[in-house]
Amino acid sequence: MTTSSPDQTADNVDRHIRAWLDRFVVDLNLCPFARPVVASTALRIVVCSETDPHSIARAVMAELDLLQQSAETEIATTLLVFQDALTDFNDYLGVIETAEALLQELGLSGVIQLASFHPDYLFAGEAREAVSHFTNRAPYPIIHFLREDMLSRALTHYLDPEQIPLRNIQTLESLGRDRIQQMLQALAR
Repeated sequence: MTTSSPDQTADNVDRHIRAWLDRFVVDLNLCPFARPVVASTALRIVVCSETDPHSIARAVMAELDLLQQSAETEIATTLLVFQDALTDFNDYLGVIETAEALLQELGLSGVIQLASFHPDYLFAGEAREAVSHFTNRAPYPIIHFLREDMLSRALTHYLDPEQIPLRNIQTLESLGRDRIQQMLQALAR
């Protein structure tokens, strides 16, 4: 789990997330359509220093609004990274639930999709030591805002997209837990 320290400025957090995207998500091909977005200027990474629930909800709303108002060429996708909050996985899941409810309330279901990443991510029903959890682990708690239409277009160019999660688990299992943890720890350097 990542904890805050004085050297965790927003710029350092941003660099850490970009290293995770480049060396973990893209290099391991965990998201087969991430490479062009990560390499573009249309990837928005927002480091949020808010810690109270109301301010976090406002940050989520602000990113939803901005994504809707922006052209895909300006902002293709957004990662809202929580620098000092939501370190407890259950608290984080509560915020994800609230964000999903906001999507419903605002009529954005089918327009924007959320993906969740957390340093302590655990899939329900999986053994605590399972490597599968690392498919959704990140250096910091993150809410990923995806445009559904963009995602749909990307999926049309990918054979058997429903196999992506299984392939990711196989990739990570082939590396092994120790190697994965070494890779993630190296990102902070």
